[in-house]
Amino acid sequence: MKIEVNGLRVDYHDVRAIDGMTFSLDAGKIYGLLGRNGSGKTTLLSVLAGFRRESGGTVRVGGRPVFENPEVTREVCLIGDAGETIDIDKVEDAIYFAEWLRPHWDAAYAEELLDRFGLERKMSVKALSKGKRSALGVVVGLAGRSPLTMFDESYLGMDAPSRYVFYDALLADFMEHPRTVILSTHLIEEVGSLLEEVMIIDRGGLVLHEESQTMLSRGTSVTGPADRVEAFTGGLTVLNTRRLGSTASATVYGDLDDARRRQAREAGLELGPIAMQDLFAYLTEPAGDAAPAGPPADVPAEGTPSATPSGDAR
Repeated sequence: MKIEVNGLRVDYHDVRAIDGMTFSLDAGKIYGLLGRNGSGKTTLLSVLAGFRRESGGTVRVGGRPVFENPEVTREVCLIGDAGETIDIDKVEDAIYFAEWLRPHWDAAYAEELLDRFGLERKMSVKALSKGKRSALGVVVGLAGRSPLTMFDESYLGMDAPSRYVFYDALLADFMEHPRTVILSTHLIEEVGSLLEEVMIIDRGGLVLHEESQTMLSRGTSVTGPADRVEAFTGGLTVLNTRRLGSTASATVYGDLDDARRRQAREAGLELGPIAMQDLFAYLTEPAGDAAPAGPPADVPAEGTPSATPSGDAR
């Protein structure tokens, strides 16, 4: 289920939620969809699932349009933050309808997951805690084994041990039954190791789309005497700078070759990695009240950043 999006635009009356977004996702990978609140993540996933019609542009899943196309939507599963089961009477009813709707449903695996998450078939869905409803949504999403499976913050209501059960189950089942998985999340540090590629969106636009390890390799902290840090980072893409007395720490984004790293060591500067969550925060930090957030000047929406200087911190 390859995904191809070209010039996607989604309008809510006079509000533009998605503005000219273009990207493609290969089949058989786990993707992370990252964005601040209101960035357009849920809107994007709703369009990919066929819940909402695009206002402009094209969306293809498996080479075919999605909206009002039952041959495609039966192969797509989107689990929202409420687990998509809140109006169903009992757990067994949710399982019954999921099995009826999902052609790839694995009943034995569903029973195994219900047991792992402490869910009983006769439980009332409305009486479940938010965490248990989230767990039920996860069961439906995993056992459905849809070629395109998307989780939109659907595990936020679960406690930490339950979330880690989900992560382990997702990875193990993905290895045995590969499909395209998109995780929309704020828990970046928890799921970072699962993600093969990362998409960052902000204010309806695509900020970054890269392999997760490539993204991490481009982020570097530079720490040392403030004047040396400033001299070293001149001409680099500086995302953030902090200063304490005569010491400064700058976050730069871009490839540092061996010569640059040697230069840093000779200047007595310390280079270190940047966590994915920190990079996400810096890359989506608003430049001003009226200015939209976006990629650094030398970072295109997709592909490899160039070496053009970007100026000061965002």
